[in-house]
Amino acid sequence: MDILRFCKNWTLPIAMCMGVLLYFVYVNIPALAFTRPFANRAVDIVQPVLIFLMLFLTFCKVGLHDLRPCRWHLWLILIQGVSFTLMGVLLIVLPDFPARILVEGAMLCMICPTATAAAVVTRKLGGDAGHITTYTILINLLTSFLVPFMLPMVHPHPGMSFGSSFVLTLGKVFPLLLCPFVAAILLRYLCPKLHARIGELQDLTFYLWALALTIAIAVTVKSIVHSDVSFWYQAGLAGISLVCCALQFFLGKRIGRLYGDSISAGQALGQKNTALAIWMGYTFFTPVTAVAAGFYSVWHNVVNSYQLYQQRKKSA
Repeated sequence: MDILRFCKNWTLPIAMCMGVLLYFVYVNIPALAFTRPFANRAVDIVQPVLIFLMLFLTFCKVGLHDLRPCRWHLWLILIQGVSFTLMGVLLIVLPDFPARILVEGAMLCMICPTATAAAVVTRKLGGDAGHITTYTILINLLTSFLVPFMLPMVHPHPGMSFGSSFVLTLGKVFPLLLCPFVAAILLRYLCPKLHARIGELQDLTFYLWALALTIAIAVTVKSIVHSDVSFWYQAGLAGISLVCCALQFFLGKRIGRLYGDSISAGQALGQKNTALAIWMGYTFFTPVTAVAAGFYSVWHNVVNSYQLYQQRKKSA
C-alpha cells in the first residue's frame, strides 16, 4: 500500500523519469532496432488518440450547467491569444529573425491549451473544476482557429497558398480539439447512462495524462539527442519555456485572485496540454521547436508536484 500511495502521490515526476528511462533503454537494445520505424508510427497514432480521450473524458465529467463563463476567462484568453499573435507577426515581418527558434518555442508555450487533467489537479487543490473546464473549452476553440490562421503565414508550405495551408492545418487541429466536445454532448443526450458511467471515472484522465506525458518526454529526449541545433539554443528553449511557465502561473494566480478564484485561474493558464504542444511543434514547426514544449512539461509538472505535496501536507 505504501508503494501504491507513493506512486499515486508522485505520478507526474515518475512519468517524466519513465519517459527518459524508457527511451534510453529502448534505443540501446539492438534486438529492437527493426521496430523503430513502427514505434515512430505508433507514437504518431497514439498521441492524438490520448489527447482525444483525455478531452472527451474531461468534457463528460462536467455538466452543461457547470460550464459558467467568468471574468477571468476573458483576461486569460487575451493573454494567450495576443501574445501568440504578436510573436507570430514578429516572425512574419522579420523572417530571418536571429532568435527565431526561441520565439517559436515561446509561441508554442503561450498558445497551448489548458491540460485535460487540469480539472483533476484543480479539484485536488480545492479549486473550481467547472470554471477550469469552461476555460479549457474556450481556449481549445481559440487554438482551433488561431493556430491554423497564423501558422501558414509563419511557416508557409512550399507550393501551397495560404488558403490551402489554412485548410490543411485546420483539418489537423480542429477535429482533435473540438470533436471530443461534440462527442461528449452527443453521448449525454443519446446514451445518458453510459455518459454518467464515464463521468464517474474521476482519476482516469489524470493517469491517461501521465501516460501521454511519458510518451511526450520520450519523444522530447529523442529530439534533443538527434538534434543538430547547438547546446545553447536548446538551453535557450529550456529557459524560454521556464519563463513562459513562471509568467503564466503568476499571471493566472494574480488575475484569479482578483475574482476569488486563484487556484483555478493559475492552473488554467499555467498547466498546459504539453502532449498537444509537442505534437503541434513536430507537425507545424520543427522537432527542435517541440523541445520547448517538452521542457515546459517538466516545469509545470514540477510546479504541480510541489502544489500537490503542499496540499497533502496541509490536509494531513
